[in-house]
Amino acid sequence: MLWHKSWLETRSRFLIGLALLLCSAGATVFVYPRVVELLATMPAIDTGGEIGRRIREAADLSREYRGYVWSQLYRQNLIQLWTIFAVLLGTGGLLSQASGGGALFTLSLPASRTRLTAVRAATGLAELAVLALAPSLLLPLLSPGVGETYAVGDALAHAFCLFVAGAAFFSLAFVLSTVFSDIWRPLLIALSAAAVLALVEAFADRASSFGLIRVMSGERYFRGGGLPWPGLFASVALSAAMLYGAARNLARRDF
Repeated sequence: MLWHKSWLETRSRFLIGLALLLCSAGATVFVYPRVVELLATMPAIDTGGEIGRRIREAADLSREYRGYVWSQLYRQNLIQLWTIFAVLLGTGGLLSQASGGGALFTLSLPASRTRLTAVRAATGLAELAVLALAPSLLLPLLSPGVGETYAVGDALAHAFCLFVAGAAFFSLAFVLSTVFSDIWRPLLIALSAAAVLALVEAFADRASSFGLIRVMSGERYFRGGGLPWPGLFASVALSAAMLYGAARNLARRDF
């Protein structure tokens, strides 16, 4: 019953996210032939400075299909959309239900608060795993439609990095939802944290190979350095600490 209840509470956010992420992946694939045409007619870019370097890098990556998919999807569109839905799935819970009496019903169920928290977190993480895996596996299926191929191994590696590292944003929203009784403050704080972190890593380019956003994008794997295990392990530890904190907060909470 707890699993079914958690699913009912989050299914609309999950299904909307799944639809949008699949559409984003599909659009990225089918736009590629047009990108190739535009690159063939684009003059050489000699703009100086950091902006010019980034434009040249994006153009160079897009000349090869694997680089195009990574730069457009895993470094931009997919990672941004996925993070938004990770935060959305992490918000809510017992405190947000308190004003409507839903918390009292949930607490009356024959389960400890720790179990309630664990089931809610596990449901959200399972949904996030699907949101990372489904659009990634769509790439090998659709790529032949534009005359290209995309390795299943690459898709799985990027999905793994996205899910493991990105779970930290879910966990942040989850623990904040045990502090604030509304859904808006956890949502805004977690999204703001993600935006600030992305900006910091963008301006500190090349400073670290293990920034959370970089780990989510699988940049090290894409560039031939293998999976970013130190960053992944650090992300798991961070997520586990925040989920433990959420369980402790609810255990001490007086409803």
